[in-house]
Amino acid sequence: MLAKDILIDGFGRVREEVHAAVEGLGPDGLGARPGPDANSVAWLVWHLTRIQDDHVADAFGLDQVWLSQGWEKRLGLGLPRHDTGYGHTPAEVARVRVDDGALLTGYHDAVHEQTLGALRALAAGDLERVVDERWDPPVTLGVRLVSVLSDDLQHVGQAAYAGGLVRSADA
Repeated sequence: MLAKDILIDGFGRVREEVHAAVEGLGPDGLGARPGPDANSVAWLVWHLTRIQDDHVADAFGLDQVWLSQGWEKRLGLGLPRHDTGYGHTPAEVARVRVDDGALLTGYHDAVHEQTLGALRALAAGDLERVVDERWDPPVTLGVRLVSVLSDDLQHVGQAAYAGGLVRSADA
């Protein structure tokens, strides 16, 4: 198995878990927060998708799906165009509300497709290419992709947990 195949599998698992976390939740469930400083399912899925979109697009020299495919307008969150959610305050987290989970999964699916296309085109040595020299040591494409995958998995797990709390409260 090639490294790119492992990455493709990993990002595929994120996609599956995103759909599972969102499934069956209405606007109130997607926006529910376990505590005043906690993140909602909507925010977590939006954020993990924004990070994947931003970082993968940057690493491969692609346009962000958020902007190029109009997801910023479709979701209509009223946040700055390049906002990814990093460092959001509780008030900013509360602004990430959606009426339909299909918007969240649709955006995630579009980012997933762009990610898969980029990963499928990888050649053997591409993962060693430096994509960010602001760090010591500089960040390679392989390290960046594993970092995004790790972040996605953490946040989708949090979304699953938050969604589980909502579902158990409704039962």
